[in-house]
Amino acid sequence: MDNKPAILKVFTRKYQLSLKPEALAYLDDLLRQHDIQDDQVQDAMEYIAKEYMKQDDCTTIVSRESLEKIYSLMQLDTGNPSATQATLLDTDELDPEQHLYFVNAMEMPRWLYSHERRSFEKVGGQPSLGGHPTARAQFMRDRFNIIRQVVLRNENFSPPAIAGRDRDSYLKLTTTKNLLGRNGERFLLFGMLTHAPDGRLCLEDLEGRVMLDISETPPGEGLFTEGCLVLVEGDYTEEDIMQVIAMGHPPSERREVARSIYGHIDFLGKCATTIVEDVSSASLRNNLG
Repeated sequence: MDNKPAILKVFTRKYQLSLKPEALAYLDDLLRQHDIQDDQVQDAMEYIAKEYMKQDDCTTIVSRESLEKIYSLMQLDTGNPSATQATLLDTDELDPEQHLYFVNAMEMPRWLYSHERRSFEKVGGQPSLGGHPTARAQFMRDRFNIIRQVVLRNENFSPPAIAGRDRDSYLKLTTTKNLLGRNGERFLLFGMLTHAPDGRLCLEDLEGRVMLDISETPPGEGLFTEGCLVLVEGDYTEEDIMQVIAMGHPPSERREVARSIYGHIDFLGKCATTIVEDVSSASLRNNLG
């Protein structure tokens, strides 16, 4: 069977990538070489296309050379023996200067998280040991917004794109401001554990705070301390207090997901790592561990 229509369907129609003739022929040969079944061709092309788009030097015109590099990375990542992998895993020839760096905190670029753009923005100015009076407040806001975006990207908190029965089953976050006048209802909040001036435990977000009653809250997993960001589910009582029925830590996010969003940002000023460096580091850790 001719695999070229299936290849073009993925690369050209779905990802808007143009394959050079030699690149198209290379993918076709690759499928035949590995005896990929007809019903698996599209999945295989999906994987290769996604790996290609992760490259820092990817363009809309795909060349054979770039696909050969992707294929080499796939072999390295799956543990197939190759000369490249043998070189990377030869600990006797490792040069520490290629893997260890000293980063001067005073020379690191400054990045601030933009809640409106949901990304990091580079700002000017030189860092100093004595921070600006607003630095701590900005740090707390950035920390809150960054972790909140991680929560909202989680599949359990993302509403389905198509309206239906499943649309009402996802978890909905509410802010403390939206609690006003809605006594007797149940809500799911995200915020920071802190204490009010009178010593009572409360949950604080960017819009306000609400007192918490954890006297009947069952034990949960994790260590909860003042200042940590948590998810709290409970009933908002007539006394304007949240009767907590469950408390937990925010869900984590896989590195691949975070890298696909922020992988292009150079936080340390030493150039953002490439896919090749990531695969090499993972292979080294597995070999040395």
